[in-house]
Amino acid sequence: MTASPQPASPQPASPQLASPAPDGIDLVTLGQRLRHLRRAQGMTLDQLGAAVGRAPSQLSVIENGKREPRLGMLQALAGALGVSMQDLLRPEAPSRRAGMEIELAHLQAAPAYAALGLPAVRTGRRLPADALESLIGLHRELHRRLAEQSATPEVARRANQRLRTEMRERDNYFAEIEQAAARVLTSVRHSTGPLSQRGILDIAAQLGFTLHYVPDLPSSTRSVTDLRRRRIYLPQIASNKGHDPRAVVLQTLGHFVLGHADPADYGDFLRQRVEANYFAAALLMPEKFATGFLREAKADRALAIDDFRDAFGVSYETAAHRFTNLVTHHFGIPVHFCRVHESGTVYKAYENDNVRFPSDVTGAIEGQPVCRHWASRTVFAAADPYSSFYQFTDTTAGTYWCTVHVESTRSGEFSVTVGTPYQHARWFRGGDTTRRTVSRCPDPDCCRRPPADLVERWSGHAWPSARVHSHLLAALPPGTFPGVDAQDVYEFLDRRAGA
Repeated sequence: MTASPQPASPQPASPQLASPAPDGIDLVTLGQRLRHLRRAQGMTLDQLGAAVGRAPSQLSVIENGKREPRLGMLQALAGALGVSMQDLLRPEAPSRRAGMEIELAHLQAAPAYAALGLPAVRTGRRLPADALESLIGLHRELHRRLAEQSATPEVARRANQRLRTEMRERDNYFAEIEQAAARVLTSVRHSTGPLSQRGILDIAAQLGFTLHYVPDLPSSTRSVTDLRRRRIYLPQIASNKGHDPRAVVLQTLGHFVLGHADPADYGDFLRQRVEANYFAAALLMPEKFATGFLREAKADRALAIDDFRDAFGVSYETAAHRFTNLVTHHFGIPVHFCRVHESGTVYKAYENDNVRFPSDVTGAIEGQPVCRHWASRTVFAAADPYSSFYQFTDTTAGTYWCTVHVESTRSGEFSVTVGTPYQHARWFRGGDTTRRTVSRCPDPDCCRRPPADLVERWSGHAWPSARVHSHLLAALPPGTFPGVDAQDVYEFLDRRAGA
């Protein structure tokens, strides 16, 4: 039995053989349904009480959702009202008005409202429907704002971990998004190879949007869409260390093609972002042509992210992501992907090949340090880190082969790694490399604990001044779209509306 939203009044002693009510019943809904059925029969509380041998006051507290009725009482009430137990215990509200009263009762019983110390509003017939709707709206907004304020980095890590688990279960392949992208390509008669800039303009027009490149886009955004005039505003100057401008357009369009609404929470925001990115990659590197290219490369035992990138004119990271979308689903090759900062910190990662990424107690891997012997980090010490880099790594979970590429960004250098278990290295160019390392992580003696001779020389004689990343301690940026300054966006649209 679910707990009553308010403390129940003391009940008279019941016979020892009386059975409790079935578990899982919502008392407020039960009370509303009981009142609805009683009034439908034209019965007063006095008449119903006489029929079941209970005082009207006892039935009133049940109707108000403040008392847990026993099974025997429920059976008696159902018999007196001429309905089945199933009808009496249905979980649906008996009417729209009753549904609103039930929702308000639950909202007023929630800790967020109780903490305000305000009295509960009674929801009888005298409360106008518009007042009831207003109260529910205010409560919903209260909960939304509290949820925003509680969106901590831990919330983000847990949401990301759940999403990564889903991606792993699907081998990072989303058939419904592939189909949506294929329909869009068909609608603009795209029939071969990479998607051109002309093709992107045709897709935007097909969806009823026009593209406008401006110099004053708000700094917290990649693009801004005016839904009234169906205009997508984009930055006028694209940096070679920024985002692919074609991908930004297609990601924006992806939100509309995939039917995204305003994200309900950070997890929803993250899911939408992943789906929009996937959609953009599926257009830039269409499944039909991408799998054809990979099939030929696999037949030649020459799979290479570099070649995949060059064939479709995208960034290395986009090509690496797209490779993980397709290679397991179509060719049965398990893989892992990670993007690691030059400091050794994981920024993004995905795996379906059982490689063991470092993780915290929540299972999140973002922000964790990668083993110093993994290719994602040894590449930074290579004589030429910007050339093709291949490495075998013996780990506690098995031996993995990796291909790594280093990219320079405004935030420093990042390694982008695609890896696979040893037995699948034969399909890749560089699979015959002789470079090999051994990683014993999570054993702290592998690379987390300094060598004994260094400890002996310097322990107690060093005082580093740490570079603390304050964003790791702060709550996530508030707002429907985290990190976006809504005022800047609205003022920007105001300026553009008069243009």
